[in-house]
Amino acid sequence: MRSTVFLVPPDPFGVYSNPIGHWLVVVIAMVMLVFVLLTATAYTVYYERRVLGFIQNRPGPNRVGPLGLLQLAADGLKIAFKESFAPVGVDPLLYVLAPGIIVVAAFLSWAVIPIGLSDSFTYWIANLNIGILFVFAVGSMSAYATLLGGWSSNNKYSLLGGLRAAAQLISYEMALGLSLVPIFMITGSLRLQDIASYSVQLGPYHGPLPLIVVAPVSFVIYFISAVAETNRTPFDLPEAEQELIGGYLTEYSGLKFLCFYLGEYINMITTSALAVLIFFAGWHPTFGFLPAILTFAVKVVLVLFIYIWLRATLPRLRYDMLMRLGWKFLLPLAIANVVVTAVIVVAVS
Repeated sequence: MRSTVFLVPPDPFGVYSNPIGHWLVVVIAMVMLVFVLLTATAYTVYYERRVLGFIQNRPGPNRVGPLGLLQLAADGLKIAFKESFAPVGVDPLLYVLAPGIIVVAAFLSWAVIPIGLSDSFTYWIANLNIGILFVFAVGSMSAYATLLGGWSSNNKYSLLGGLRAAAQLISYEMALGLSLVPIFMITGSLRLQDIASYSVQLGPYHGPLPLIVVAPVSFVIYFISAVAETNRTPFDLPEAEQELIGGYLTEYSGLKFLCFYLGEYINMITTSALAVLIFFAGWHPTFGFLPAILTFAVKVVLVLFIYIWLRATLPRLRYDMLMRLGWKFLLPLAIANVVVTAVIVVAVS
């Protein structure tokens, strides 16, 4: 299907029907998306540090700018000018390629994620009928980035961190994918906009239905797997400082380190946005006077809060516990959830 940006009929100036104008709009939309994601990532870090400070009874960043809002700009400038060095014996190509892969994969996922700017005005770059599969396919490239980063660093701790990251991603991707199969059965579509706009008629109510109501087990499996996919606490074994120094990041510094850091936080925002679109009706319904775009943003921020809350409260799992949870609990539970949902869908259809 052809890429489409800002689908607002009619098109009086023929922008979308003109190939040059169409791709010009696509490029502009992509630039805007990158800018918005970079800004959102920076303030997700600020949000995390402030929430962690509140939970742990400490101030958090509050020195640079009012309420510390310019702290992220100061940190960005500092890391941009920080010396970037590589140890002897690294693979010169893969060592640089690995952080690039994780950033590109993180941005590519947003090509198919729809955002409702209003009730009748939706933004996307590519409205694929297999949008969710595209997100999973692109997101799985993170395993290559972490594995190549660890292997190319010529450091045994980095290699162990890379192997842990790859094994963890593969383990939890199985449960992550299966957790959404019941959603596909219920909605009959893999297009993210169709899932977000899925509507029902229950008595006097007719409108979008948050699918967490009919598939709560899918949400639990999805969120646990998403936390593990993004290497966040309590599943941050690939970066276990006490065991592996810094894991696959040990030999990275400067902008290359920033790329891995950026990829992690963009993936957090991506999984949170997907959770909102799939389980919380996306930008529907609006919260009172809030417009659709703010409704979507508030829901994403609330899901991000759960990420931060888990980091502040839960200890890191042992690696054997992590693998056991993925293969012996989440995967069988996801398969059982698919079977039960299929039986119910057939029974009521």
